Amino acid sequence: MSHSNVKHGILRYGWWTRVNHWLIAFSFVLLTLSGLALFYPAFFGLTALFGGPEPTRIVHPYIGVFMSLFFVIQAVRFFGDNLIRRHDIQWAKQIRDVLSNRDERLPPVGKNNFGQKIVYWIFLATVPVLLVTGVVLWRPWIANDMPVWALRWAVTIHAYAAFIAILTLVIHVYSAIWVKGSVRAMTQGRVSHAWARHHHGLWYEDIMRNRKNDDQAASPTSEVQDRRR
Repeated sequence: MSHSNVKHGILRYGWWTRVNHWLIAFSFVLLTLSGLALFYPAFFGLTALFGGPEPTRIVHPYIGVFMSLFFVIQAVRFFGDNLIRRHDIQWAKQIRDVLSNRDERLPPVGKNNFGQKIVYWIFLATVPVLLVTGVVLWRPWIANDMPVWALRWAVTIHAYAAFIAILTLVIHVYSAIWVKGSVRAMTQGRVSHAWARHHHGLWYEDIMRNRKNDDQAASPTSEVQDRRR
């Protein structure tokens, strides 16, 4: 699909949305690397990226809090775009067409398709769990005052939630690369009309309808009519 008109295309993500997204993504990668180094002996060598075992232990929870704050901002802003609609259920039922690139058979979707919405809801479920269990394990501020059973449960839940979140991130990245133009949208902000119409038909129709209404409202004829009223 051609992307030659991206610069004059449709704004999909504003500058703040893109900055927020990449701050979360970069923080999550750091959390993954430091978390693997702390929880799994096979990855202990990754502590060298953070200056050693002790700096890794210190910086990991702070990065987690930082990421969680920006995730809350993103989650609130994107909540409406990620509500599951009837066309999303139909899209999910045709997952074979999705995996086979038979896009012409798929129903038009809004700004996010069902897969993107599932990623949103998985992170909405796992990030709070990771934050709460991470706080319980935070040494020396919290963990030293917690009972052993609480620490054991926190470690277990934290590890499972992290596994789910990491796996979801891998799928999310793969999907973004697979659908040509998705990464460009999150780096440059805009997508071509053809891309929007092809991958997110309902969202494209809403954008065009709003533009038409704005153009009509700003037309000279409309101004004259408004003055007569």
